[in-house]
Amino acid sequence: MDIRRDFADAVGHTPLIRLQSASRLTGCEILAKCEFANPGGSIKDRTALGLLLDAEKTGALRPGGTIVEGTAGNTGIGLALLGASRGYRTIITMPSTQSKEKIDALRVTGAEIHLVPAVPYANPAHYAHVARRMTEELNAKNPGSAWFANQFDNVANRDFHEATTGPEIFVQTGGRVDGFVCSTGTGGTLAGVGRYLKANKPGVTIALADPAGSALASYVHTGELKAEGNSITEGIGSTRVTANFKDAPIDLAWSIGDDESLPLLHALLAEEGLNVGGSSGVNLAGAIRLARALGKGHTIVTLLADAGTRYQAKIFNPEFLRAKNLPVPVWLDRAFPAASD
Repeated sequence: MDIRRDFADAVGHTPLIRLQSASRLTGCEILAKCEFANPGGSIKDRTALGLLLDAEKTGALRPGGTIVEGTAGNTGIGLALLGASRGYRTIITMPSTQSKEKIDALRVTGAEIHLVPAVPYANPAHYAHVARRMTEELNAKNPGSAWFANQFDNVANRDFHEATTGPEIFVQTGGRVDGFVCSTGTGGTLAGVGRYLKANKPGVTIALADPAGSALASYVHTGELKAEGNSITEGIGSTRVTANFKDAPIDLAWSIGDDESLPLLHALLAEEGLNVGGSSGVNLAGAIRLARALGKGHTIVTLLADAGTRYQAKIFNPEFLRAKNLPVPVWLDRAFPAASD
């Protein structure tokens, strides 16, 4: 029998799936790690577990303690579910601009949620700073009772992806991976997977797919953090270099607009039955760009980070898309006809 012990033991070992249309289009094998298959529904289950295991090992998080984190949603969901399975209380701060579906998914975990305005990281009201202050206040009342997960600058995030996600990809492809590409928020996945693959296959190409409005592609190209445009995609992109991102071994980087990523995302559902979130569309666009940069016959791996049901009111809402001057596929109009129809 193959039985997992608990929630934590069910994290990872996700399937790798061939993306048919992208593979035909490019003449490459475009493969995607199905991270929506994690028990909490996203790749951030891995991040949450890596941070939590490190905190338990170092004693930063004590039995019966409180987990505090600032998150756009998915890391909070992972932490809250892991916390529930291990006897911890969880407090989450997150921007009020995140999707209602993701906020609701976090609420039902039993976590204590504090919605705060969406402001730049330099602003003291940024959700990460609010979480840090809350941790300090809890520890002032009861020393050692709370732990700030700090997913952006706690390199246990990167190290866990280097120890798990990277090796899984290498084994699943039989070592025949020529390129890896994904978007990034904290930097943990891209840096961790990149470090592992580079160490085991030095010729592999590591690429960043960055949503419009993020400054990271600019940073890779010029060393300057310059953001242009905007995106409806949640949970990825940044205007600062995190500790996790700092040493990521990136060879190529692209800024990808919603007008490029969303049609790919919609087609992935309509043609291949894969209902995934906005970051997965950016990742797929990056995989196609990387395949074209390397040429036919290569094997490219990317990520399907979470499910599209966490963003339905945005990326699968014709009225919302039109309001943003973004393309709406015919099948989506049929599924959600206008109120006047």
